[in-house]
Amino acid sequence: MGGALRLTVFEKDGARALGVRDADSLIDVAAAGINAPSDISQLLQAGPELLGRLRELPSRAPKSARLAYESVKHKPLALRPPKAICLGLNYLDHAAEAGFSKPDYPTVFLRVGSSFVGHGEPIVRPRLSDTLDFEGELVAFLGNGGRNVARKDALGLVAGYSVFNDASIREYQTKTTQWTMGKNFDATGGFGPDFVAADELPPGGTGLKIETRLNGQTVQSASTSDMIFDVATTIEILSKAITFEAGDVLVMGTPSGVGGARNPKLFMKGGDVCEVEIERVGLLVNPIVDEE
Repeated sequence: MGGALRLTVFEKDGARALGVRDADSLIDVAAAGINAPSDISQLLQAGPELLGRLRELPSRAPKSARLAYESVKHKPLALRPPKAICLGLNYLDHAAEAGFSKPDYPTVFLRVGSSFVGHGEPIVRPRLSDTLDFEGELVAFLGNGGRNVARKDALGLVAGYSVFNDASIREYQTKTTQWTMGKNFDATGGFGPDFVAADELPPGGTGLKIETRLNGQTVQSASTSDMIFDVATTIEILSKAITFEAGDVLVMGTPSGVGGARNPKLFMKGGDVCEVEIERVGLLVNPIVDEE
């Protein structure tokens, strides 16, 4: 069966490479003799047999294939997932602070791959606006697809979880009733550092502490159990309209405490450091830089 499975994507010789995390070390999958995509979405599309081989690597990989985990430069876990569907207003306190009542149906929008950055890579505040806001979120990766998925079967589609910072340009998010522009500026979506297999976590990733810190100050703190629409419910509802595919990504919404809802407002700027940490999933850290 193999053991636990945690994966990351890192830079090697100027290109993307896949790694299997083993405590404080990282196994270079290619150096260990396994041919695998360097993109988690593409890896999930390749099927469970390859994932099974990766699970076995920590007990089999040669020492020459091991790196210090902290020594690598991380990249976004996926660049072009088939779909990256994000939820808005999915924590009750966040909906309230944004001036909305509890939604009866998920608020969804899409993210494009050009907005993604990896752990340790900079989130860029654009020249056009000074309203760059933080949003710590849980990510669910789908390993199987389907349409009209029953709730009882929904978590069977989920292969694993990760961490996201859905950094948003509030000024552009609120220019229209559609949020797409404000959510898709280049290099604003922190994504990583690890893909954590679903069987390492509670079903649906529930009951996990989620916290965002800006320059060391806690600005968001909640539990993933506080989501209005949990992972299974989200899959059930959305699959009535959309056929899910292996490699799809669900970004599950943010708790209260965002900078745009504060008085005074608290937006990110060059020189800041934003951290999003989800219990048992990982710590995503991104410095903030101003666009030149």
